[in-house]
Amino acid sequence: MTPARTPLLGRSRERGVETLSLDSPATRNALSSALVGQLAEALADCAEDADVRAVVLTHTGGAFCAGADLRDPPDPDAFVTLLRQIVELPRPVVARVAGHVRAGGLGLLAACDVTAAADGSTFAFTEVRIGVAPAVISLALLPRTDPRALTRYYLTGERFDAAEAARIGLLTAYGDDVDAVLAPVLDGLRRSSPQGLAETKRLLTARVLETFDRDAAHLTALSARLFSTAQAREGMTAFLERREPAWVL
Repeated sequence: MTPARTPLLGRSRERGVETLSLDSPATRNALSSALVGQLAEALADCAEDADVRAVVLTHTGGAFCAGADLRDPPDPDAFVTLLRQIVELPRPVVARVAGHVRAGGLGLLAACDVTAAADGSTFAFTEVRIGVAPAVISLALLPRTDPRALTRYYLTGERFDAAEAARIGLLTAYGDDVDAVLAPVLDGLRRSSPQGLAETKRLLTARVLETFDRDAAHLTALSARLFSTAQAREGMTAFLERREPAWVL
């Protein structure tokens, strides 16, 4: 008998807006192979459901997403497919953040059409701290985010706040109450025609999809290669053991 699958994603709907909630707070909603698979299935359902006008991607707990689950990381190809699925979905996808976002979670944000966060949210590209690079997530980030800012934050792994995330193009808006920030956005989406939304999104995402077409294979291979190296093994082990990796001066 096949064991029951642990649900890692919450789903609800209100007036045509489907809310998908990353729901693995014990792992800070880290991107495991199981979570990536469940999110992909839910997005596919939304694409086929004519009653869905828009999708809100949010979370339970204090973290939107901590990046890849180092104990059960998703296959790079599967993660690329998920990011492209968000970009290509014929419904607007809105990210709602009320917590912290790290590494691969920033790729999810960049793939979304509208992104909003609460003031206290923080962001960081932590890949360099464990010996890898923000390879696959760059497919969505590079076409949409300030390149000089990415240079700094990719190379240093520094944390930055919601105001800075908005300044560099990662966030659409932020405020004390993220739901108040999103209220006019969702109202506007509900007032828009499904055909108008789908075709307008197609116009807006064309350049992002060109990047996927050109660079996905190379960046997927780069990600797989880096995660197999000795430095990455040391970085991931140090992270899980809550110690500094060997290269810290």
